Amino acid sequence: MSRRRQKTNPWIQRWSRLLIAGIAVVGALGTAYLTFVKLTGGSAACPTEGCDRVLTSPYAELFGIPLTIFGCLAYTGMAVMAAGPLAVNPDRNKELRQKLEQWTKLLMFIGAVGLVVFSGYLMYLLAFEIGAACIYCLTSAAMTVTMLGLVLAGQEWDDPGQLWFTGAIVAVVAVTGSVVIYAQTNPNFAATNASVPGQAGASITTTSGPAETELAQWLDESGAVMYGAWWCSHCHTQKQLFGRQAAAEVPYIECDSDGQNPQVDVCRSAGITGFPTWEINGEMYSGTQSLETLATLTGYEGSRDFQN
Repeated sequence: MSRRRQKTNPWIQRWSRLLIAGIAVVGALGTAYLTFVKLTGGSAACPTEGCDRVLTSPYAELFGIPLTIFGCLAYTGMAVMAAGPLAVNPDRNKELRQKLEQWTKLLMFIGAVGLVVFSGYLMYLLAFEIGAACIYCLTSAAMTVTMLGLVLAGQEWDDPGQLWFTGAIVAVVAVTGSVVIYAQTNPNFAATNASVPGQAGASITTTSGPAETELAQWLDESGAVMYGAWWCSHCHTQKQLFGRQAAAEVPYIECDSDGQNPQVDVCRSAGITGFPTWEINGEMYSGTQSLETLATLTGYEGSRDFQN
């Protein structure tokens, strides 16, 4: 009596969805962490300063929303598409399982291509615009490439030619969309860099009240100085407290050679080791300071009706 041989799928096809889902979950958690850092103005756990440079750069936001939120949503979507069909028991509902696998595999391919292309564009920005190395960005790019490879190798494709045609269309749309969106959402950054050489950092989005402006002017008159770096998230938080108009009045010294009007030698002579650092009456104060604290330290006697 002959035995019927049961067809066994290659291991990559049996495990690809779980692997994709696992990578996507890691990506979602990583981008969620970076979103928290971005929204709270903290510093990312990173072996280099490049991560903070990226998070505080104008390219870290789209339409005023942290880019990491979009990344988290994209990774979450990939995880759902990869793991969704696995939740259906094939012994109980084989037809539904097969339909879900068929529907989601093309969506996973489109999503993976889009992520790879956008990650490639971000790598270009890191290398030629921001000029920083971010371990999170590099890891994310590697994960998107890995997911695309798993999607291609882990699924059966009936028409490879049509698949590559679809991938080419998605890639063109992703590249065009990335360039157009960044051009539209960062006009102030482009204008600033055109008029003053060097990196400007993230834009100040808050507005100043009379008290903030008066305090900034007093700080300048009293000889107080804020040492910072264009990529420093805490420096950006400090400027946000003053607001856009008053921040321009704050006596500020740029300590990074890639920033606008850098004074690196001055920072070295002052012994600056962290940002921001305030020098007030010959004393150094590290970290973001409240406007009330700055007013007290400098003997400011004006209005303290600060709105930020």
